[in-house]
Order: sequence, then structure tokens, then C-alpha cells
Amino acid sequence: MKHFFRKKSSCQVAKDRLKILLISDRVNCSPEMMELIKTDIAKVISKYMKIDSANMEIQINAKGSRNGRGMKTPTLYANIPILDLHKQ
Repeated sequence: MKHFFRKKSSCQVAKDRLKILLISDRVNCSPEMMELIKTDIAKVISKYMKIDSANMEIQINAKGSRNGRGMKTPTLYANIPILDLHKQ
């Protein structure tokens, strides 16, 4: 149970921030916008189940499928740890 409440090391926080910056640069989405998206997704899913929002990962990938005009459409990937399927 202790591992749920431990703080991330400054190295891990810096690594996470760098990932967000690299992803946002690739798809022209600011880090602030990525955080807003992450917060909104966590808020909505939390209505239905208990999640570990501190360890969720959100990525926008520019390597999505091609649309009708031959352009690649960005794709959103979310890795959200579910702690309990029933809202308590």
C-alpha cells in the first residue's frame, strides 16, 4: 500500500516533463494544453471508476492513420491505471 503514496523522484518528474515537451513539440500542442487534456480525462473517468491519476500517461502521437486527404491524423493514447472498477 505504501507504493501508492510515495512521491516521484525529481529525476522521474523531470523525465516525465521532458516526455510531455517532446510529444507536444511533435504535434504542435503546448505542455499546458496536454496537462489540461490529462486533467479533463482523469475527471471524466473518475466519475465512473477509481483511477490512479498521478500515474496516468497521455500521449498524442503524430504517426496516426492517414485521412482521406493523405495526411496523417494525430492519435491520442492513454494509459490509465484503474484501482477499482466501482466508484466509491
